[in-house]
Amino acid sequence: MAKTRIEWTEYSWNPVTGCTPISEGCQNCYARRMANRLRGRCGYPADDPFRVTLHPERLGEPLRWKEPRRVFVCSMGDLFHEDVPRWMRFEVMDIILQAKQHTFLILTKRPANMKEFFEWYYSKAGRTIETIKNLWLGVTAENQARADERIPILLQIPAAVRFVSIEPMLGPVDLTEYFSEYDYRPTYEYYREFLKMHGIESDGKPALFKSGLDWVICGGETGPKARSMHPDWVRNLRDQCQDAGTPFFFKQWGEYKPLPFSGRDDGLHTLQEYPGCKYDFVKVGKKAAGRMLDGRTWGEVPCTQSN
Repeated sequence: MAKTRIEWTEYSWNPVTGCTPISEGCQNCYARRMANRLRGRCGYPADDPFRVTLHPERLGEPLRWKEPRRVFVCSMGDLFHEDVPRWMRFEVMDIILQAKQHTFLILTKRPANMKEFFEWYYSKAGRTIETIKNLWLGVTAENQARADERIPILLQIPAAVRFVSIEPMLGPVDLTEYFSEYDYRPTYEYYREFLKMHGIESDGKPALFKSGLDWVICGGETGPKARSMHPDWVRNLRDQCQDAGTPFFFKQWGEYKPLPFSGRDDGLHTLQEYPGCKYDFVKVGKKAAGRMLDGRTWGEVPCTQSN
């Protein structure tokens, strides 16, 4: 486990590294760039550094930290990649159960695999939702199509907090229907405990209840081939969260900072102009672009018993 510069967490824990591209957001993957830099070192294979690789020797790391941490699980991979065996996921969950002082965050682009695992986990492994109050589950959704594909699956999986990371943000995203009134019908017996948490008695038959996203993270792309992010996309998403009472975390602008038209006498390179846009997008680097939105930093995080 290592301290991380990822703004919405504190530490990263990588019992699994590596992944393969699955959607538009993978085009300029930061984890792949980092793995290539570490080729042949730190557990990254020399021949294919971003190959899915298991690191069972790292499983016990969270147990050595006594002070509570917010821990991002598999920041350098996807725990629910098809090449990660069920036993490894089970071992990861076992550590999460033991290290109750920490809050663990798992982010995936493969929510169907995550759902399949937890269906097995709760029904076959004898677990109930009460045992994992320190587990937050999320999906990446870089545009509207991926949000509509992945979030409905996420909302069928029990978790203390369910969140979406819209990074890199590649287009406008409307999450209105996913906040507090997204209806679905659970059909698996292992949902009984989850239903009880919502005040619903279940006899094993399908039941209807409401649930939604608890947290939204948003950020622009970084790296040498980064794509710019329109400020109106970010503002609209923030406003959606405020209207719904959902915590909003703005991580970064990315490599490009939006500036009002200025006669282009500032010497900065203009990347592109969106149709009808009142901004130039200038490449200044992640640090200079910063994360201020309309004069303030948005760093809201859900409040739970495991915080």
